[in-house]
Amino acid sequence: MQHRPFRAEHIGSLLRPAALRAARTEFDAGARDAASLRAVEDAAIRDVVKLQEDAGLQVVTDGELRRSTYSDSFTIGGLNGVEIRMTEPEGWSKSQTFGHRTARRIPAVTGKVSWKGPQNAENFRFLASVTSRTGKVTLPGPAYIHYRAGREHISRDAYPTLDNFWSDLVGAYHKEIASLHAAGCRYVQIDETSLVKLGDERARGLLKERGDDWRDLLPLYVDVVNRVLRGVPADMRVGLHICRSQDPSWQANVGYDPIAEAVFQGIEVPFFFLEYDTERSGGFEPLALVPKDRSIVLGLVAPKIPEMETADYLKRRIDEAARFIDLDRLALSPQCGFATNAEVGGAMTEAIEAAKLKLVVDVSREVWG
Repeated sequence: MQHRPFRAEHIGSLLRPAALRAARTEFDAGARDAASLRAVEDAAIRDVVKLQEDAGLQVVTDGELRRSTYSDSFTIGGLNGVEIRMTEPEGWSKSQTFGHRTARRIPAVTGKVSWKGPQNAENFRFLASVTSRTGKVTLPGPAYIHYRAGREHISRDAYPTLDNFWSDLVGAYHKEIASLHAAGCRYVQIDETSLVKLGDERARGLLKERGDDWRDLLPLYVDVVNRVLRGVPADMRVGLHICRSQDPSWQANVGYDPIAEAVFQGIEVPFFFLEYDTERSGGFEPLALVPKDRSIVLGLVAPKIPEMETADYLKRRIDEAARFIDLDRLALSPQCGFATNAEVGGAMTEAIEAAKLKLVVDVSREVWG
């Protein structure tokens, strides 16, 4: 497994163009067939690949333009036995103590979990056909289902105990990763949105209300991520994105301190993507706990705020991080994707998106050469 990211990285998702959003709306309404939708997606992906190449990135994604949300690519679409329930009364309860944190989309396990077949391999083949640079595929992390659903939404008929649930889930990830490898993919990013929330007092309180203790979940989730990583082929680069979520009702308002030792020293991944664009990410002090054979991609550029960062600001922040971890083990990226779901974008434009990606590349060249 390769042990370094690119010096200039990005997290995956890019703004969906208006024509693509309109085509997907027509498809959902039955006014457009799948082949026609895919043709629109193909055209949009060619454009975002060029955007990334023009910015100077050596690693490109398809912008996640074929997905409605980040988890569609596998957790939802790739597994038998899992369905999404759109609900307010269930899941995270409305809590007067910890704030309104009700999940709107709950992944419910209704039967035995198994791999549906390749979900991303064909999409990767298309990406590889339109670029000569390294293509990266992003997959949602394996803790997503349990963290969002809780034991209540994992069928006790299918899984009287959770040991077999985790084994089946890990096995499905291994098959998906193997299918990507067979398609030529050599770079996978795992987006784990659950880990950092375990340090958040509100999340801890809500977990306790449903019968979970964060101190039990942290080593469990670390172990499950490691079990997935052990199925990654030796010649495949893999990084773990520790994501807070872009949904205001789900964000973790806490730094990495509560989870740093367990995650940085316990997870068997060569490099981590960490979000560091706002004060809620905390300080760089936890980076001192990162083992010397692991690297960090600093997510310093805000993908949801149109105001441009300056090169001097980014270099100053990199210098601050380098007080706790060797500069040579750092890289630079936006904080998260530019569009976690199809509707996210706000005041962000494709021109600003392109400028921010170019800034990442330019600063990385100034700092690391």
